[in-house]
Amino acid sequence: MAKKKEVTVEEKLRALYDLQLIDSRVDEIRNVRGELPLEVEDLEDEVAGMNKRLEKLQDDLESTDTEIKNKLILIEDAKEAIKKYSKQQENVRNNREFNALAKEVEFQELEIQLAEKHIKEFKAQIEQKNEVIEETKARLEEREAHLGHKKSELNAILKETEKEEKSLLEKSKEYEGQIEERLVKAYKRIRTNVKNGLAVVAIERGASGGSYFTIPPQVQMEIASRKKIITDEHSGRILVDEQLAVEEQEKMQRIFTKI
Repeated sequence: MAKKKEVTVEEKLRALYDLQLIDSRVDEIRNVRGELPLEVEDLEDEVAGMNKRLEKLQDDLESTDTEIKNKLILIEDAKEAIKKYSKQQENVRNNREFNALAKEVEFQELEIQLAEKHIKEFKAQIEQKNEVIEETKARLEEREAHLGHKKSELNAILKETEKEEKSLLEKSKEYEGQIEERLVKAYKRIRTNVKNGLAVVAIERGASGGSYFTIPPQVQMEIASRKKIITDEHSGRILVDEQLAVEEQEKMQRIFTKI
């Protein structure tokens, strides 16, 4: 059985830096999208809420219209009742019967007055609701147009970047598989805790990339020797020398161009 080739520290550093370059490219793509997906989602919720409100207002209008029709029927019935009681008054035998019928007429007249008052109130409600409906429709039209614009914007970005992001995520998994699990976990933990997700950075002008704290010359020499994995004492980032970083950037740029 062939002995498994031992991975050198330098190879681990190169693989970690390659993984960082891939993940940073994914971050860039997602930053281009920015808050757009959330904006679209919020606008969709807002439009759905306004449509629901319009439906309720429309239902209220229909219900109020039914109430008016019922009151108009009640008025007609009351008028018929007044005619009937007034006719009966012509044939009464005594004042008691006449007064009883007069009370019925009076009651029906009050019913008519009350119904007419309610109809007036209902019509005022309808007028008010129609104003709200028109305002809501105008607002809805504006929000739908804004939503359409934002969706087009998002779709254009997705169309442009979706394929690349998918390929990069697959490439990220591939490179993770080349690194021991312990280092991958450490890399992900650092990425979560530091600004811009930079867990592996190069030495730039004698300082740690991303934090800019000066690295002592002796430590710089150790980093350049690529014999062990060294982290920045200030930020916890894994450090690589500038030459390694340039080589890997050029290599990964060729890979990115093909994606």
